[in-house]
Amino acid sequence: MANPPSRRTSSYFSSVYSNNYLLPVSDGNQFQSQTPQTTRVTRIVNSVKLFLKKPHAFPFLLSIFLFLTWASLRIQHHQHPGSNFNNLQLEMNNGGKDHDANLVRFHSLSSPIVKDKRGWFINPISLALHAGISGGAINCASVHIGEIRAGGVRGNHRHHSCNETFVIWGAKTLFRVENNLVDKGYAEVKIGADEVAVAASPSGIAHALVNIDYLRSTFFMGCQDNIINYNDSTSDFNVWKDV
Repeated sequence: MANPPSRRTSSYFSSVYSNNYLLPVSDGNQFQSQTPQTTRVTRIVNSVKLFLKKPHAFPFLLSIFLFLTWASLRIQHHQHPGSNFNNLQLEMNNGGKDHDANLVRFHSLSSPIVKDKRGWFINPISLALHAGISGGAINCASVHIGEIRAGGVRGNHRHHSCNETFVIWGAKTLFRVENNLVDKGYAEVKIGADEVAVAASPSGIAHALVNIDYLRSTFFMGCQDNIINYNDSTSDFNVWKDV
């Protein structure tokens, strides 16, 4: 007859059996700590989905898109300020019309004349020389600054005793200058409201500035290398009848 197992042997096998077949128990605290966070994320996602289904979500998204576009353009502008005057000739466009009008234009926000975030800043005499504009003032013996309101005209005259250089900005503006090399006997270009133009009118050449904007005012500076007496006979007025 076999002897019954001793208590020591029974304890040994119970211990081995318990250690080998004991199922792992997960820590409930782990799930409890993740559950509120998961619920919060789910609620946020559901709230966003619900908001996007509403009609007023479109203007909100459009505003975000426009803001991001503006921010991207501003970053690109600050990374490439563009102050190299060797690129001035690239600003002359309109199929040669700017060249015929003895004018060079720049964008007021991003171009070689924009020095920093404050905006554009130029010396009209040196800029005209670098841009290849001929016949402008060699110095500023006389300077005048003015406004042309919508529909107004300045100039439309011819000086015989001075060269003149202009800076034009602020509104849509028509600039006309005599040029016997073109069919009409004059060249004219339109300057955009977001552009700054530098133009020259040599002695004996007529010029006119016309504001063709519906709302904004044109601003200009004229630099003459001689002091003009408008009461004498060195200037011709009302050169063109159609401006």
